[in-house]
Amino acid sequence: MELIDALDQGYTEFGRRVEQVADDQWGNPTPCTEWTVRDLVNHVVGEHLWAPPLLQGATLEEVGDRFEGDVLGEDPRQAWERASANAQPAFHRPGALDLQVHTSGGITDASEYGWQMVNDLAVHAWDLARGIGADDHLDEELARTLFERMAPVADQWRAAGAFGPAVDVPEDAPAQDRLVGIQGRQP
Repeated sequence: MELIDALDQGYTEFGRRVEQVADDQWGNPTPCTEWTVRDLVNHVVGEHLWAPPLLQGATLEEVGDRFEGDVLGEDPRQAWERASANAQPAFHRPGALDLQVHTSGGITDASEYGWQMVNDLAVHAWDLARGIGADDHLDEELARTLFERMAPVADQWRAAGAFGPAVDVPEDAPAQDRLVGIQGRQP
């Protein structure tokens, strides 16, 4: 699966789950134990608010703290729609994935940044589905592609604090189970 197709599928996966959140579910717990459903959506929306300026060459200092705190306001669904409506086309802009972007981990190839964003969208779509009791099944090709990309670097992400301790998952388990397992989630 090519990056741009994976990004589009990631946006679909996460967006579908956001639309399914009932008004009384925003305080529900998620597999990310420190986050409620609202906290998780706030995190993802915040990440995607950063994407357009970073993909246009902005530094972290130039973006500043404008995407800190509660970025959802009174309508979390609308906040997601606005963020994704700006971020997704930013990745599609001709040449955007050939650039380098400033991230908290340093200067990174935009294509690597894109894969990180896809992983975030997919795994948090799974988390969100679990938090609201919805279907957590991810696109099989997306899950397989992400597992193949993330498995070799999972220990590095774990050392950086981005992934929890790996959960043992059989090697013949579906790719989705192996993907969430290497990131510290119980499938």
